[in-house]
Amino acid sequence: MKKMAGGRRQEADCPAAVGRADQPPSGLRRSAEALRAKAEALRYDSVLTAVAQTFRSALARALMVMLLCLGAASAAFVPSSHLLIVVGLAGDPEHGELFKKWGTSLAQTATEKLAVPRENVTLLSDAGATRDEITKAFAALASKAGPDDAVFIVLFGHGTFAGNVAKFNLPGPDMTPKDFEPLLDRLKSKRVVFVNTASASGPFVDALSGPGRVIVAATRNGDEKFATLFGGPFVEAFSTEAADADRDGRVSILEAFDFAKRAVAATYQREGLLPTEHSILDDNGDHQGSMEPGRQAKDGQSAAVLSLGSMRQQALPADEKVRALYVERSQIEQRIDALKLLKSGMDPEKYAAELERLATELALKSRQIRDAEGKGK
Repeated sequence: MKKMAGGRRQEADCPAAVGRADQPPSGLRRSAEALRAKAEALRYDSVLTAVAQTFRSALARALMVMLLCLGAASAAFVPSSHLLIVVGLAGDPEHGELFKKWGTSLAQTATEKLAVPRENVTLLSDAGATRDEITKAFAALASKAGPDDAVFIVLFGHGTFAGNVAKFNLPGPDMTPKDFEPLLDRLKSKRVVFVNTASASGPFVDALSGPGRVIVAATRNGDEKFATLFGGPFVEAFSTEAADADRDGRVSILEAFDFAKRAVAATYQREGLLPTEHSILDDNGDHQGSMEPGRQAKDGQSAAVLSLGSMRQQALPADEKVRALYVERSQIEQRIDALKLLKSGMDPEKYAAELERLATELALKSRQIRDAEGKGK
């Protein structure tokens, strides 16, 4: 050290003392820089966390709004059934009265026992069952029935087959499968059931088969030309528990088909006659009807979950909240039916998982109803 005037000391040329007095040693500088880096990192993480939390909150709010909107939309819409019945010409007056009885009985069963709205049921007979009136009725169905509604068309009467063309006999011009095809194409519904209970009705299956359609005919081909019995027990099936094989309170198209087929066979056997009619059903769109459809067969899977309505209908409660729960349960049941329609084209594990989820949702909704009605204790 060198002594300076005024008693101040001047640093000697000592290597350890080289540098400015306001600059810390390099080791301290590195430590300070590391601390600053950590602080910046922490601030950055905090910003990211805040942004993520804000995003999650916004996303949650958006999803909630979307679900509420979807819920409101679904609550306002309940899929329904639409039924068009056509009673055409008969070969003789006796059969004419019988066909009219079947048509009237089906309309009454649908509205009085299966809770199909009266405005959704159309019955055409006598002079009103013409080609023009049928075309108008289909136009009404096309404008009224939505994609998720089920549309049922049932024909009673006499059919003919000549020149390789099948016809359903009507006052005025008869109708062939080619006449019905464009009418069916206009329907928006993804669930259409077309039943021809007339003689020589088999060719209608081949011609009208397609995706989303269940086609039923009382005969397997056009050569079975005698008057058929199929229509009577087919109508009866929708009002008798004997036809409800799985005891779910709903007679499916497959169950009605099986019930009618057994009844027809029993009648011929009882009378000691050879059967002159063999009913067929197609619901896989391959244009080939099956005489033995079933839940696990080539045909029958869609028909097994489609029905006009439930025989166990009950009036909706007066309480608005409880009534909403009933509507929601009905919607879940519709989703289960729709899922079953898609079973054949789904991965088995995915189908089972989705069915289990919906079944659980249905059970919980039923419990909510019991609790709301004070029956859950």
